[in-house]
Amino acid sequence: MSKSKSKKSRFKLADPHAKREAGKYENPIPSRELILGFLEEYGAPLTREEIAEKLGINSVEDGVALSRRLSAMERDGQLLRNRKNRFCIVNREDLIAGRVLAHPDGFGFLRPDESGDDLFLSPKQMRSLLHGDRVVVNVAGIDRRGRREGAVVEILERHNRRIVGRFQREGGMMIVIPDSKNIHQDILIPDRHCGEALEGQIVVAEIVEQPNRRRPPVGRIVEVLGDHMAPGMEIEMAVRSHELPYLWSEEVLAESQKIGEEVSEKSKQGRVDLRDVPLVTIDGEDARDFDDAVFCQKTEKGWKLLVAIADVSHYVKVGSPLDKEAKERGNSVYFPSNVIPMLPESLSNGLCSLNPDVDRLCMVCELYIDHDGVVFRSRFFEGVIRSHARLTYDEVSEILEQKNAVLRKRRETLLPHLEALYALYKVLHAEREKRGAMDFDTTESTIVFGKDRKIENIVAIERNDAHRLIEECMITANRAAARFLKRKKMDSLQRVHDGPSESKLLNVRTFLGELGLKLEGGDSPEPSDYMKVINETKERPDRHLIQTVLLRSFSQAVYSPELSGHFGLALDEYAHFTSPIRRYPDLLVHRAIRHALTGKGPELFAYSYADMKQLGEHCSATERRADEATRDVSSWLKCEYMQDRLGESFQATITAVTSFGFFAELDDIYVEGLVHISSLGRDYFHFDPISHCLKGERTGQSYRLGDAVRVVVTRVDLDERKIDLALEQGEGKAKDKKQKRVVKKKKKSGKVKAKRSGKRRD
Repeated sequence: MSKSKSKKSRFKLADPHAKREAGKYENPIPSRELILGFLEEYGAPLTREEIAEKLGINSVEDGVALSRRLSAMERDGQLLRNRKNRFCIVNREDLIAGRVLAHPDGFGFLRPDESGDDLFLSPKQMRSLLHGDRVVVNVAGIDRRGRREGAVVEILERHNRRIVGRFQREGGMMIVIPDSKNIHQDILIPDRHCGEALEGQIVVAEIVEQPNRRRPPVGRIVEVLGDHMAPGMEIEMAVRSHELPYLWSEEVLAESQKIGEEVSEKSKQGRVDLRDVPLVTIDGEDARDFDDAVFCQKTEKGWKLLVAIADVSHYVKVGSPLDKEAKERGNSVYFPSNVIPMLPESLSNGLCSLNPDVDRLCMVCELYIDHDGVVFRSRFFEGVIRSHARLTYDEVSEILEQKNAVLRKRRETLLPHLEALYALYKVLHAEREKRGAMDFDTTESTIVFGKDRKIENIVAIERNDAHRLIEECMITANRAAARFLKRKKMDSLQRVHDGPSESKLLNVRTFLGELGLKLEGGDSPEPSDYMKVINETKERPDRHLIQTVLLRSFSQAVYSPELSGHFGLALDEYAHFTSPIRRYPDLLVHRAIRHALTGKGPELFAYSYADMKQLGEHCSATERRADEATRDVSSWLKCEYMQDRLGESFQATITAVTSFGFFAELDDIYVEGLVHISSLGRDYFHFDPISHCLKGERTGQSYRLGDAVRVVVTRVDLDERKIDLALEQGEGKAKDKKQKRVVKKKKKSGKVKAKRSGKRRD
């Protein structure tokens, strides 16, 4: 590291990020990058005082700022403070920082902050930890299964402050049994901390003493949610179990009210006026926040497409109370018939929402697309629009696909633009297929409520061309945003989706080989190679099985500043730009675009690469948190619905196979339950994870992913969110007889292959 002193620097070492720090703080101190580089070069742990001396930090004010920065770096796992109060760098070889993933059986894993395999944490190590805690461990050894074992060195951050569960008496003590199965320890509640809670009620316990190696966590009751089966209890529990922020502080509400309800004339100045352009929103029937409006017209070379996105970044300023709250939430959370918005409703459903017939500020993406669906010119600019209509997917589908004469007459002035949009969609969809982007045939379901929130039905969501049309427009705009920021060399969040790992790729190829199929592409298959398999199997009865196995081989999409591309969409760069009302990463992308439009250099942007990396991890975590919470609520509601169906039989499809049985989804109801291996009859079943099947040793009877079965609902457990199923009487025998007939037939025709020998390759 260079030790030359900058002329403008108040400190001993020149900081390459000095401009950025000066733009963020009145009295900037050395950046995190400089501190890490200095400690790495120094090669030995140092106290805060020693770091201050060697960096030339002399004033009391700078010393306080340094203490805060070092503490933040310690909290984030960049530094570790040893027992002698000296700071050292956390590195991947000796010390590993990460997040704890607890298992209900008492053991756990450490997921490293950096890339790498998880480390096993024994029940002994987990005594002092809870799910979600951030810790630093060292590698203590390798267990008998070849996994690295971790030993806890330091607990960086406690994740759980409050636990939701059922209040019970056990062994003379009051405890809270956590609703979340990831919390593997019960919470002890001293008599003085029981409040007014009654045994059996659902409560919220605040942890007053975190667990250690000698005793479990201790808490106090801070809220009684009510009785177990009270209407809406499932959402109340999910919100608190996953610690979803759901209350607005007075500071946030005051700021949102100060913004007002209408766009000021001053805010409209300097913007491109698009109020006469017939932009429209196209959303679901129950949508309340409208992020995007679209307009399309035919041109000589193809089409001109405008994608106008709510200009949330105009109202939500960096570091403001609204911004801090939006960052904490990360995204809106959508429950059945309920939503926890990322922004107060005065913004999300009001001033930012592109409601019809009112002026709204937008960040506009203007795209020129040729007849092959390729964008040959694009630009971004600030605009003011006036949505000409609030359309729904069903209405647009009726107009464009069904040619509904009444609706076409009603929307006569918009019809030419909708027709142009539809023609563009077909070209964009063809371009998508040409580049090999994934397009799987999956089914989503929604819960239909009646009076008093009683579930009437669970139905499939029908996707039509209007859904796909908007999806293609949004993907095109997102793609343009990522390219624009790449050209401007701006650090921003990308939507990153990696391809399958080497081990998953091997498993997929083995599985496909057994079905007489081949995945091409060598060691690095392209998305088009996967789509080739999908297209080849469209007419096969096991196509859903093949599609499911392929889908499960992919990584989960995350947010990151790394330009790794989006494997599923077959794109080299991709960012989320189109939903800043409900996703914080989109708001960050808008800020990056606005900064670039001002002509300022990337070094003056409010966020560094390190900031974006941290924000990407945070937003990926809040997205997973929202998914888990909505999944919990959905599972609860489905269990509640099935309580009245005990003893009934259903046709079902096997959706997952494990060593302890298989999961099956009831056809036309979209509810999943477990058929335990113990209920499959008097046979010893072997689990083959590659073929995704259970096979009987004596009978040869098998149950495979994608198989159709007839099942009976035997048990519903709301607390566990579990539904137990059993094969309908005679189902297994009938299946066995059918398989024997097939084998017998093959023997006669001489088509039976010799059984393969050798070890199983897990």
